[in-house]
Amino acid sequence: MPSSPRTAYAPLTPVYRAVFCDLRTDQVIDVLPLTDTKFDDYIGKAGSLSATVPLPDAALAARARTALVPGRTAVWLERDGDIWWGGVLWTRTPSSDERGRVQVEFQAGTFDSYLDHRILAHDFTATATDQFDLARMLVAHAQEQPGGDIGIQLGSEVSGIARDASFAVSGLTRIRELLDQIAQFDSGFEWRVRCYRDAEGRRAKRLQLGHPVISGSAEDLVLDHPGQVLTYSLPADSTVQADVWVARGDSPNADQAEESQPLTVSVESPEDLAAGWPRLESTSDHSGVTDPAVLRSLAQAQLARQRMPEVIPEITVRLDGRISPALLGANVRLRLRDLWHQEPEEERFRVVGIAIEPPQRAKAETATLYLEGM
Repeated sequence: MPSSPRTAYAPLTPVYRAVFCDLRTDQVIDVLPLTDTKFDDYIGKAGSLSATVPLPDAALAARARTALVPGRTAVWLERDGDIWWGGVLWTRTPSSDERGRVQVEFQAGTFDSYLDHRILAHDFTATATDQFDLARMLVAHAQEQPGGDIGIQLGSEVSGIARDASFAVSGLTRIRELLDQIAQFDSGFEWRVRCYRDAEGRRAKRLQLGHPVISGSAEDLVLDHPGQVLTYSLPADSTVQADVWVARGDSPNADQAEESQPLTVSVESPEDLAAGWPRLESTSDHSGVTDPAVLRSLAQAQLARQRMPEVIPEITVRLDGRISPALLGANVRLRLRDLWHQEPEEERFRVVGIAIEPPQRAKAETATLYLEGM
C-alpha cells in the first residue's frame, strides 16, 4: 500500500536517548526518558546538560533514584545512535507540584569538568617538554590516583613547542587550572574532552588537543540568512579591548629580609597605536610566576587575544545533516543580507561553542552556534 503524503514527506523526528553509567567503569546503569532537555559544549570552557526525568510511578522513581547519583554517574546523550554529548552528573533535584506530580531535574557538566574537582597530588616538574605532553602528563597524573581514572584516553600528537613546567603541591591547584595555565602561553594550544563512538561502537572520551587551535574539517560550512540561519546576533565589545598589556607575577626575591616587589612586564601593540587606536591598557595577575620570559609570554598571548573589539557572533540554525557537535573547531562562512547588511556580506568564522535544544512538543530542533572571528 502506498504511503500517505503526510508519511512520505514528513521529516523524521530524531530519537534522543540518555544512557546513565557508572563514572569509573562506564557500566550501564539505566536508560531513562527525558523532557526539557538542553545541552551545550564549548572549546575553552566546560559544557552542560540539563534535563528532567518525569516520574509517573514508583517503579520509574526507584530506577531514577538508583541511576541519578551526583558525582558518580556519567551521562551519555545519543541522537539516532550517535554520541552527541557526554559528562558527569553533578546535581539532582526531585520535586513535587501541588497536584502530587513528581519529577527529578538534573544537571551535568562535560567530562572536562571532572578536572575542576581534582588537585595536584605531588610536585610536578618537566623540562623542555612538548606542551601537548605536559597536558597529557597532567591528565594522566589525575587518573593515576586511587579512584581517579574515569577513562579519558590520551593521544600521542605533538605541537612542536617545548616548555618547562614546575608546579608545587602546596599550591593546591586544580588540574584544570594547570591545563589552562599552560595553554594560555604565547604559541599555546586549545584542549577539550571529545566524546564519540569508536570504530568498535564503544562510547569513548579522549583528550583533544590543537595548536594553535582545535580545527575541524578543511571544507567550510556555508550558512545563509535568510535561509538556514533563523536568527543572528553580532555583538562587538570594546570594553575588554587593549593595545597595552601589563602582567604581574610574584617577586623573584627569595630573601625575606629584603623588601620585595612583584615582577611586572608590559607589552604593547605599536601597529595599533600607529593606526590611530587610542591607548587602551589592561592587566592580569599570574600567581607563582617569577620568570620574566614566562611572564612576557603570558602578556603577549593575552594582548593577542584582546587587541581588537571582542566579537562573539551567535546564530541559531535549523539542524540538518551538516550540523552536529562535531562542528566544534570547524570553519563556517556566514552569508548575510538584510537591512543591516544591505549589500550581501560574507564573513568567515570558527565554531567555538554549540547549544542544542532537541525537538519538544510543537518546537522544532534547533542549534545555536557561537562563533569566533578569523
